[in-house]
Amino acid sequence: MRASGRVGYAVVGLGRIAERAILPAFRNSKRARLVALVSGDDHKAKRLARQFGAEDFFSYDDFAFCLSHPKVEAVYIATANQLHAELTERAAAAGKHVLCEKPMATSVEGCLGMIQACRMNSVRLMVAYRKYFEPASLALKKLVESGKLGRLKFMHSAFTFCLAPRKKGADWHLDRKLSGGGSLVDVGVYSVNSARWLAGLDPAEASAFAWTTAPARFNEVEENIAFRLNFSGGLVLQATAGYGAAQASFLQVCGEKGWAGLNPAYAYDEERRLFGKIQGRWFEKRFRVIDEFALELDAFAGCVRSRGRRNSRSLDPGIFSYSTEFFLPSPAASMLLRSTNRLKTKGQFRLGPGIPLAEEISAGRDARNGLYGLGVSGAPRWED
Repeated sequence: MRASGRVGYAVVGLGRIAERAILPAFRNSKRARLVALVSGDDHKAKRLARQFGAEDFFSYDDFAFCLSHPKVEAVYIATANQLHAELTERAAAAGKHVLCEKPMATSVEGCLGMIQACRMNSVRLMVAYRKYFEPASLALKKLVESGKLGRLKFMHSAFTFCLAPRKKGADWHLDRKLSGGGSLVDVGVYSVNSARWLAGLDPAEASAFAWTTAPARFNEVEENIAFRLNFSGGLVLQATAGYGAAQASFLQVCGEKGWAGLNPAYAYDEERRLFGKIQGRWFEKRFRVIDEFALELDAFAGCVRSRGRRNSRSLDPGIFSYSTEFFLPSPAASMLLRSTNRLKTKGQFRLGPGIPLAEEISAGRDARNGLYGLGVSGAPRWED
């Protein structure tokens, strides 16, 4: 691997987020460059390679050839969620570093396999959670850490958008096998991980309620979900994720001395406003739109080049911990979705030792399908 210069990336998967955000980000990146594309659509790959200056493009069947490309040092995996684990393990075996879109995989076993593969081959692995690099979120983090809000008591958050029906073909987001879940694993993760990041804590308890107004369409994954995470010390997160409402996102943090809100909180293409009131005094600051994906690409490129610098954070107590430059989200998701060691007691389900999850099934739903309709037996569906 090169010791200096820009890190060469191959982007695997050319869906909406890749075409609209990831590929354009290379134009604004200072430490990364686009080398190759991988797609199941040769015509699209050729068009986007020409548009964004990639040297080469490959089909999924030729992924091995992409991994043997001498200029490809890292891969950015942006495929359907089911493929994350397999593609990560193959890339690691070829000595390539991996930046993977969330959710990390569709099962705990998949996550463990990714981590083991990257450890064994001494390559970097990072989940693409861009909020760690975005100035408004960093300003909120700094405010919380300053103690100006006092002891945190509760947080409120939401992230929703309308998942419109596709004109052609099936939508893998609605296929549980391909996606691993619905709005929770897609956009709810932002609320989960932001709360963990801001508080510096992992939740100890989780409960949730899922519902849909289109049961025929959302018969495998949750359309909307409201959930609660309880942290030590009395901190509580109340959050909502949805596929059935207009695009909106917010995060509000309330402490004993004041409160602060970020709105919009999670979209990547909107001006942000950080505001609130501390001991009776109003404050407000606006943050212009920036290329968050370029910051993310550069951060991971820095991890690749700075081989000696590592940080550690437990991904899920009792399951595994993993050393990486930036911690991977999030144990809360496994609390919500894990089906192992599950016991039904007095109307509650226990997901793992000592982690109760109250189950509320909406009218007409088969209780055997479990909370969110994500399955309650067999392997866990998702670990973000």
